[in-house]
Amino acid sequence: MKALELKIPPPVVALLLALAMWALAALGPALPWPEGIRRAVALVLALAGAGFDLMGLIAFLRRHTTINPLAPRKTTALVTTGVYRFTRNPMYVGLVMFLTAWAVWLAAAWPLLGPVVFVLYITRFQIQPEERVLTSLFGEAYTAYTRRVRRWL
Repeated sequence: MKALELKIPPPVVALLLALAMWALAALGPALPWPEGIRRAVALVLALAGAGFDLMGLIAFLRRHTTINPLAPRKTTALVTTGVYRFTRNPMYVGLVMFLTAWAVWLAAAWPLLGPVVFVLYITRFQIQPEERVLTSLFGEAYTAYTRRVRRWL
């Protein structure tokens, strides 16, 4: 399974899952959420996801380090400020929120599995390999950071 590590950009994984969620929504069962509430919840989740993504991106850009998730060896700075005080992976949290918003929008049971699959896949094939690289690059500073801040939320 190591062959899948750091190979597919997380936004591509999210997009593929979003398409699968859309296909699965047709299989039902439909969830009887009132349309107004469903739209409002989906909007709030999508905006929160965009916020996490943007805050993570801005923090990386301010420290002049790579935003390429497939090249963690190019990381030049350990970012622990801003949104990184609350989660070690705000951009992935943002993608989970987008997928959750999409699941709510689709209003069917099966799409609710999409965010769960994303978390499992990204943890195994993206985050864990990134963590190995960051530990080798930043040593005890990164290890101490992992003890203070959760991987997700």
